[in-house]
Amino acid sequence: MGGGGSVKEVQSKTELDKIVADGSPAILHFWASWCEASKHMDQVFSHLSTDFPHAHFLRVEAEEQPEISELHSVSAVPYFVFFKEGKAVDTLEGADPSSLANKVAKIAGSITPGDPAAPASLGMAAGPSVLEAIQELSRENGAPQVSSSGLDDRLTKRLQQLVSSHPVLLFMKGTPEEPKCGFSQKVVDILKKEKVKFGSFDILMDSEVREGLKKFSNWPTYPQLYCKGELLGGCDIVITMHENGELTDVFKDHGVGVSDSLETKPNKTAGGKGGISEQSGLSTALTTRLAGLINSSPVILFMKGTVDEPRCGFSRKVVDILKQEKVEFETFDILSDDEVRQGLKVYSNWSSYPQLYIKGELIGGSDIVLEMQKSGEFRKVLTEKGIHQKVSLEDRLKNLLNSSPVMLFMKGTPDSPRCGFSSKVVNALKEEGVDFGSFDILSDEEVRQGLKTFSNWPTYPQLYYKGELVGGCDIVLELHSGGELKSTISE
Repeated sequence: MGGGGSVKEVQSKTELDKIVADGSPAILHFWASWCEASKHMDQVFSHLSTDFPHAHFLRVEAEEQPEISELHSVSAVPYFVFFKEGKAVDTLEGADPSSLANKVAKIAGSITPGDPAAPASLGMAAGPSVLEAIQELSRENGAPQVSSSGLDDRLTKRLQQLVSSHPVLLFMKGTPEEPKCGFSQKVVDILKKEKVKFGSFDILMDSEVREGLKKFSNWPTYPQLYCKGELLGGCDIVITMHENGELTDVFKDHGVGVSDSLETKPNKTAGGKGGISEQSGLSTALTTRLAGLINSSPVILFMKGTVDEPRCGFSRKVVDILKQEKVEFETFDILSDDEVRQGLKVYSNWSSYPQLYIKGELIGGSDIVLEMQKSGEFRKVLTEKGIHQKVSLEDRLKNLLNSSPVMLFMKGTPDSPRCGFSSKVVNALKEEGVDFGSFDILSDEEVRQGLKTFSNWPTYPQLYYKGELVGGCDIVLELHSGGELKSTISE
């Protein structure tokens, strides 16, 4: 059975699972009371539920249902998840009524048989004031993800001071001694296991901070863990980082000591992520060295370990992405040079590793690179910066083999052969009056070794016709003496 043209509030994961399990199309809207875009999109959502009465339209307040929010990796609102036949099949982030309508129509079917796969009534149903408000919001944000905005200077300053008040600070429900939710309890337990001193703030005691921080961080749920003023994430992210050992590394990278030696240190960096601090305090020599390293290759990854042996999961992720994108890149093992390891964090104002640079510009760490790859933005950036995909050896060999109908891989050139066997084949082809291309395998060791494996032929010269191996010197001379060479390479 469908939703009957209404939006249902989901109160638990169990309830959601039961609704989705019946196989009917279902759309789940994650929203927040503090987010104006959520409110506007919820009006569109309600009207769509009338257009598609046979689908379930479900609403979840992201902060009030953290288990459901974290299950679907909700990090900003409004956010929609689309279910069909019991499975999540699509998502939509941000205030985009047209995309919402199209995605709903795609899984729920048109309004009536034969209609286009999008409700033509959307504009009228939603009302011009709603659509106008959403369009204005989109113009202000300039991106599908709804930006955290609207905080006054006083509150912004207060939140900045709060998040930087301790090297490690947890915004939670309750206190470390008496957590008021299971997710806060989990993060407290992890921090204790990590043996780091941490401050905490009970967001239940201050509604201004509670609502304001969600906008400030663009993170709709609690708890939220900060390290040196930077948001690490919520419960699920902290758990993953702890289990992988990355949380310990992050604390070390930030200069956070264990509980018996931790002292609050002033944060020397200024500005947003990726900006170079004017008060870095780095020596001219180190600054010059770091600039040289960053520009030593069009694409360079500062990572833990090497390409063959990454020393952390996040470094491995970025290496894998670069390989998938077929990008040529260099790496620098920051574990091998503490001066670079500590200095680059200040130079780039980016406190953790890995760090990926393209044409001297910081792109970000593993999360950003992964997100860019998923959205297609990473390939776009590479193209804009003139970074082309690396052609595999196999593809390169195929291109060479097919660069001329008759192709001779030889030592030297037809005018100056560098071995007697190559000279004999060149003479045979000339006597037959055959036009042919050639490649000097002495000029390219990669091709020289690779072609032997590719063709399963261990010696040179090698003669090809339309990409297929004819043979080496003995076979070519035998075909030539038997009067069969020209016919063999001109069929």
